[in-house]
Amino acid sequence: DTVPPQVVPGADPSARQLCFAWGPAEVLVCETLFGRAGGFRSPLLSRSPCPSRSPCPSRFWGEDSAGATARALTGSVAGTEDGAPSSTRVFVVRRDQDIYIHTLRKLFNESHGIFMGLQRSEDELAGKSRKAQLVQVSKNYRSVIRACMEDMHQAAVSTRDPALQGQYSTQVSILSAMELIWNLCEILFVEAATAGPLLLRLLDWVRLHVCDVDSMVREVLSSESPSKHKLFWNVVDVFVLQGRMDEARHLLSKEASANPASMNMYRILDELMKKMPVPSLGNTQTLTELELKWQHWHEECQRYLQDGTFASNPHMESICKILLGDEDAILEKKELMTTWYHFLVTRLLYSHPTVKPMELRFYAQSSMDLFLGGEGSPEPLDMILMAAFEFEMHQVIKECSIVLSNWWFVAHLTDLLDHCKLLQSHNLYFGSNMREFLLLEYASGLFSHHSLWQLGVDYFDHCPEFGRVYLELHIERIPLSTEQKALKVLRICEQRQMHEQVRSICKIMAMKALRNNRLGSALSWSIRAKDAAFATLISDRFLKDYCEKGCFSDLDLIDNLGPSMLLSDRLTFLGKYREFHRLYGEKRFAEAARLLLTLMTAHIAPCSFWMTLLTDALPLLEQKEVIFSAEQTYELMRCLEDLTAGNPDKQKFQDDDVETTKVEMLRLALARNLARVIVKEGTVEGS
Repeated sequence: DTVPPQVVPGADPSARQLCFAWGPAEVLVCETLFGRAGGFRSPLLSRSPCPSRSPCPSRFWGEDSAGATARALTGSVAGTEDGAPSSTRVFVVRRDQDIYIHTLRKLFNESHGIFMGLQRSEDELAGKSRKAQLVQVSKNYRSVIRACMEDMHQAAVSTRDPALQGQYSTQVSILSAMELIWNLCEILFVEAATAGPLLLRLLDWVRLHVCDVDSMVREVLSSESPSKHKLFWNVVDVFVLQGRMDEARHLLSKEASANPASMNMYRILDELMKKMPVPSLGNTQTLTELELKWQHWHEECQRYLQDGTFASNPHMESICKILLGDEDAILEKKELMTTWYHFLVTRLLYSHPTVKPMELRFYAQSSMDLFLGGEGSPEPLDMILMAAFEFEMHQVIKECSIVLSNWWFVAHLTDLLDHCKLLQSHNLYFGSNMREFLLLEYASGLFSHHSLWQLGVDYFDHCPEFGRVYLELHIERIPLSTEQKALKVLRICEQRQMHEQVRSICKIMAMKALRNNRLGSALSWSIRAKDAAFATLISDRFLKDYCEKGCFSDLDLIDNLGPSMLLSDRLTFLGKYREFHRLYGEKRFAEAARLLLTLMTAHIAPCSFWMTLLTDALPLLEQKEVIFSAEQTYELMRCLEDLTAGNPDKQKFQDDDVETTKVEMLRLALARNLARVIVKEGTVEGS
């Protein structure tokens, strides 16, 4: 099946070549510098399959078909072949544009809950209970469609913008068609109604969806004298055509009261309508009994018609012919039925009430041919309904994929049919089964939305073959605009043990925080990513800031690093150095001194920070009480000499008055401390 090429508004492929690049849910299209002598058929616009994944089902990519829209993204200046400048535009071609319509959010959000409930209940029930459960799930889906349709209708009525009104009206029509198709599939596939109850279900289907005559019914019933209204008989005919016998009899009683001359005809017609055998949903009668009753009733109607009982009243005579299933008489009411499937159900009601499911295809095709009468060709909706009546459910899914404006319908319907065990034997030639493929497409579309992507995660979770791969690819492309959103994405990845994606997200957020000079947040993200190199880089920034400002920022984070400080040597040093400051602040000088010396002798401190550490030792060396032992003092002296002797910029170091002063002060303090400790230790030994 080939889909006709669709035009991107504003692009002119006949004058200039177009190039494009595929994205997860969008395609970028732009004009190139190369002109075209003849016509040009863009690979995108001629419906080339995406090279990065399996082929897609046939589907429109047009503004008026499947909701793909194109808009100019940016403007730039390029040159032509002869050197003259020309404007070039970049277009974004989107699939599933419906997900950006605010009023459809209810459809996506509420159906997600129904979908999840269906997946969880898969193994809970069996047999008749399971079928009843699946029918209820189908009705829940339809109720969401109808609620969304009513909201859209209300929006169309309330808006004053003609463009928006047209858009809302179009969506109402699409949602109405979706409910019509879904309801028929529910009757034929999910509930699998048998002969007898099948006709009752189809009657309910027609009454629910063929509502063009409702306003006419209200107009007649609200008038002072309904029987004298010019549309009175049209309303009676509508009730008869839809099998609403009680309502038709009620109206006819008004005619009998207003026209006593027709009382006898009314009583006979009323009795015929009252006695008409109809199938029952219970098992109160067999099909054979129903057919016998119906045959006797049919013969009685035929006798009254042949006797000319209703000859004096054309309206009643016409109704009697309809009761007999006269196709010509029914087709005379074509304008009241409006659709061929209404004609089909009326025809079955009065000519074959015990129709079996597999016989529907023959009646459906002939009804369509009779109703259209060669005056027009079937619409796409007609072809979808015909495929359903023919029990070609794969064709229904295929046609809906082509015609409908998003993947929501086919994805959820296919999932429901798969739970009904109706699609088990149908695998696609290019990968997973049909259910999974359509769910993947639908979820991929959700991921292009700034908030609906969260629903897409659950759909991917229930695609056992390719769902995880798709989720990994899509979740990496979510814009991490805020930390809250990043944490939400991170939680999803952690719950699914997606370790590579967790590291990637943490690195991205750490880099963003570092660029904004939010060192605490950057360090937190790098620790979460277990990125030792990045943690080292941020630790260096903390130490640099300390050297410049004389204090640490984000003390709560550094104080509570715990085992995370072991991620890198520099982070360990940062945590321990902060611990030194805390011990000093608590006047635990001996412990602070031991920790400071350990930091220097363990060689985990950067060389550039040694002078700072030695300077931190000065207040401890000048304490009244001796803090450093002789051995510790010798270690500090060695560190000072290593620093001054091993500095590559020794000459510059010596020329720096500040650094020279620091060194001299340290040497003096160390010498004084050594003298004090020798005296103290000698005194202790002597005593």
